[in-house]
Amino acid sequence: MDAFFEPVADATGASLDQIKLIFCLLFSYPLGSVYIRIPPTHPELKHIFSIAITFFYLVPVLNLYVGALQLVISVVGTYYLVQRVQTNRMPWFVFLFTMGHLTINHILRTLDEAGYETIEISGPQMVLTMKLTTFAWNVFDGRRSADELDKWQTAQCVADYPSLLEFFGYAFYFPGFLVGPYLTFNEYRALVSGSLYKEAEKAEEEESMASDPMPQRLVPRGRKRVAFRKMLVGLMFLGSYVVFYPEFNFHLTIEDEFEAKRLFSRIIFLQFCGFFERVKYYAVWTLTEGASIQTGLGFTGYTKTGGTRWEGAGNVDIWNIEFAPNLKVLIDSWNMKTNVWLRECVYKRVTPKGKKPGFMSSLATFAASAFWHGIAPGYYLSFFFFAFTQTAGRLARTYLRPLVLPATYVPSRDAPPPPQTTIKQIYDYVGVIITVALVNYGTLPFMLLTVDDSFVAWNNVAWYGHFLVAGALVFFYCGGSGLIQEIQATRRRNAKFRQQREELNRMVQTGAITPTSNKIAPTLPPIDEAAQEIERELMGKGKDKAE
Repeated sequence: MDAFFEPVADATGASLDQIKLIFCLLFSYPLGSVYIRIPPTHPELKHIFSIAITFFYLVPVLNLYVGALQLVISVVGTYYLVQRVQTNRMPWFVFLFTMGHLTINHILRTLDEAGYETIEISGPQMVLTMKLTTFAWNVFDGRRSADELDKWQTAQCVADYPSLLEFFGYAFYFPGFLVGPYLTFNEYRALVSGSLYKEAEKAEEEESMASDPMPQRLVPRGRKRVAFRKMLVGLMFLGSYVVFYPEFNFHLTIEDEFEAKRLFSRIIFLQFCGFFERVKYYAVWTLTEGASIQTGLGFTGYTKTGGTRWEGAGNVDIWNIEFAPNLKVLIDSWNMKTNVWLRECVYKRVTPKGKKPGFMSSLATFAASAFWHGIAPGYYLSFFFFAFTQTAGRLARTYLRPLVLPATYVPSRDAPPPPQTTIKQIYDYVGVIITVALVNYGTLPFMLLTVDDSFVAWNNVAWYGHFLVAGALVFFYCGGSGLIQEIQATRRRNAKFRQQREELNRMVQTGAITPTSNKIAPTLPPIDEAAQEIERELMGKGKDKAE
């Protein structure tokens, strides 16, 4: 089928594999409309349909014949491994099996020097690895006592083992197979059976029965509108990527022409490069989210005005990435499904029972994420940098942020949002600028892949990210945190005294306290030693008059 795609690749300047990938993502939209019309009373037809479309993409379109066979081996191996191994180590056996297989393909990709423009089997295998390892943990949770499970584990545990056909349908669910997002087995089962829309079906059935005794709609309204809006947004990002990426990309930061610019110009140019490096991810993830919604996935309930919400298939929150006030918000908004997988299948699982996750849990999660992405040294340079950046960001949020909030404000889950004072807004704006600048700096190795290119690019922007992070860590660990705590403690004391004075003034003005010649005059709250001395003198004079 290459002859069909080659003219488009020549016209756009994109690689042949990129054109094929976009074709698969867009073709999933009309196929999603067909998929959702298969009645839930015939789930086997939905499984077969999804499997057939996925192998159509893999084999005749992408020419991944051997890769498709490898994925079948991973799926069949996981299915029987989970079914037959009943020990507590079963999920880790599956983890080693799938991650080991993925790592082998990452090594082969590195040896072949395949770039991001090349579509080969390790990309879909990364998504499949998340599915298979999550399934293993879900089955393991289904074999445990209910009182041992947390909220997510209770919702996703699998007690009824699927048939091989159903498991293949889950593994090869076509809209998110190539680039994600991944979904859990229970989410797939709810999609196929229609139970995902139980509440929506009930509400709409009551509405329909009022005028029509035979209601026809089984899927909440608004699905197509949201799906095609996602497609439009994805195509806009894709168009901007095609137009601007050749002029703004990280590979230009290692060129002599870039080095010849002034330092400030190089740093500003890097920010534009970082945005357009992210744009391609925005494009494909938004397109695949819309295709998933077309099949009915992602329904999360209703808005206050009665509209439907389709947020369950999202993998990226673009606004909270480009305007993140801190690194935590940005990380939580990027590749969100992978974050869930790392949290639920690694971070929590390596933590000993009865203990809170600590350094070793974070280290294991970091290692799993690094190996999942690949073996290129650039990945590890980026992860290592962001490990320190995240620590610096956490310290800034812990110690600096309270200084721009009211001294009496106590942050908590149930607390209202803090007031947006001028200094708080300035703090947020500065946080956005620093966060985006550090992300663009830290992802240079992630895209350049090699150590040499990464160091050249960092050197060309004067290592500003390292200086910012190192300076913050030195400040906080060398006395800065203690100094800020003292300042904050003083702010709290002064705020408390002000509240007491205001309360006293209010009581005097309202007549709650009325000084008389026969009673001791009310005293102000002691502020310092001088105030306390004045208070004692006033009380002494009051006693003399009383006598």
